[in-house]
Amino acid sequence: MSSALPPRLLLKPAQLRLLDEIGESRQLQRAAEACAMTQPAASRMLAGIERTLGARLFLRQPTGMEPTEAGRAVLRRASAILHEMRGALDDVQALSRGEAGLVRIGAVTGPAVGALVGAVQAVKREAPEADITIDVLPSRDLLAHLEAGDMDFVLGRILPGFDSRNYDITPMGEEKVSLLVRAAHPLAQARRVTLPQLAAQEWILQQRGAPIREATMQAFAGAGLSEPLNVVSTPSLVFTVAYLVQGDAIAPMSREVAQMLIQPPVSAGLAVLALDRAIRVPPYHLLSLRRRPLSPLAARLRDRLLAGAPPGRAQG
Repeated sequence: MSSALPPRLLLKPAQLRLLDEIGESRQLQRAAEACAMTQPAASRMLAGIERTLGARLFLRQPTGMEPTEAGRAVLRRASAILHEMRGALDDVQALSRGEAGLVRIGAVTGPAVGALVGAVQAVKREAPEADITIDVLPSRDLLAHLEAGDMDFVLGRILPGFDSRNYDITPMGEEKVSLLVRAAHPLAQARRVTLPQLAAQEWILQQRGAPIREATMQAFAGAGLSEPLNVVSTPSLVFTVAYLVQGDAIAPMSREVAQMLIQPPVSAGLAVLALDRAIRVPPYHLLSLRRRPLSPLAARLRDRLLAGAPPGRAQG
């Protein structure tokens, strides 16, 4: 034998609010006014709720509406449900204003240290509950993550093998290369240093293909020089800094990173060589997928970045 289950009982938000207001004021008239309805309408709604639940929820006393045991149980639930509903509404409104939510951004080293830090700090001051994740990676990895939908937008370079028609592209700036050494390096105080002086020095470089390494090697080629032979390769900034301060190696880095390391409060005991020529890396761009609109939070962070871009850049 089987018995039919009773139909699921559901109360509407308006009914829950009326119960909550009666529980707060103990007056049907006040509850009706708070719910923007007449007292007869509130009385009919309450009667309907009690019929639906099959229990008396309030007793009319000289002092007001007194909840029954069933009424107290329902009031606890109603209050909790309304609190969650208000919280959900607040969350949705915060998301729509870009004050909450999750955003993941990727960047190559220079803009990560330069433009991105200030933009993230500005957004966090306005939206402290925003969940912002930053990854610093080579452009190839950034574009792969962007294509896979793992990142909202990136600050990087368009590379062969990736179709630029897939992206909204905003020019942002270029990375300039600084040559970093320990402060006591024999060439640290020289007024001018040339590439021929540096060809036989020990170098610590990023892996082959990294834009800063390639730009540095192209500078040697442009000066009619072969690449340095005394080289240690590593993608690790921490190892690079440790290696520099314990020897006489030279490391090319983005200017933003170099300035961060030599200036307070970091003051890592390093110096920038006064090279007689500029070494530049190809410009980077702000890239997002055309097929995927940015969330309000991601758009807010992007706008902060564009607002802080150098004059002549970030025109879209």
